[in-house]
Amino acid sequence: MDISNDDVQRALLSLIAFVLSVTVHEFGHAWMATRLGDQLPRSQGRLTLSPLAHIDPIGTIVLPLFMAFSPGGMGFAWGKPVQINPKALGQGRLSQRAAHALVALAGPTMNFLFAVLVSVVLIVVCQFARLPESLIRSVIRLGVLLNITLLVFNLLPIPPLDGASLLALVWPARYYTAFLTFQRWGFLLLLLLVLTPALAVLMTPAELLASAWVRLLVGFLPA
Repeated sequence: MDISNDDVQRALLSLIAFVLSVTVHEFGHAWMATRLGDQLPRSQGRLTLSPLAHIDPIGTIVLPLFMAFSPGGMGFAWGKPVQINPKALGQGRLSQRAAHALVALAGPTMNFLFAVLVSVVLIVVCQFARLPESLIRSVIRLGVLLNITLLVFNLLPIPPLDGASLLALVWPARYYTAFLTFQRWGFLLLLLLVLTPALAVLMTPAELLASAWVRLLVGFLPA
């Protein structure tokens, strides 16, 4: 396989964008857990925006780089999960399921806010400087589209994704044993989805949101 300098540059930029997106995502989990009374993320050094605290060597570096050089582009990857102490969450003010849901929702919310921040910065910069079109496309792809994709993907109600905690919040208590069984097999289901076209169908909301976002963003950029 021939790899050009442009391929290496694109791969490194994609990796940097992914690392930053994972960092804000995991920081969101750590921040919310701490706000709800769980000091475990702080004690483990996760309440920080330093990427070094949130990267998983295989899931955040090796696999994304490998996929970036593959014909299909970047595929399944992950960050270092934030560990929480369920008994400390909520401190009696919230149920454990509600507290878990808030912690889970904080990660995708940070990806949304990061996409907003990148969009605003791009609009402001373009008001004062004429950026190359190729650079604008790269910023939109790596700063906006990537975070929208992570946002929607992590909200899929499949363990171990964040959406599973939101599903647990509304799951009837009398069927909770069935949910625990679903949780045990969730990773295999997720892996099956990643390896089949089914994931593309489930990610249709991401495509629709991304398309609408980009149209809105382009409308604010100088002609």
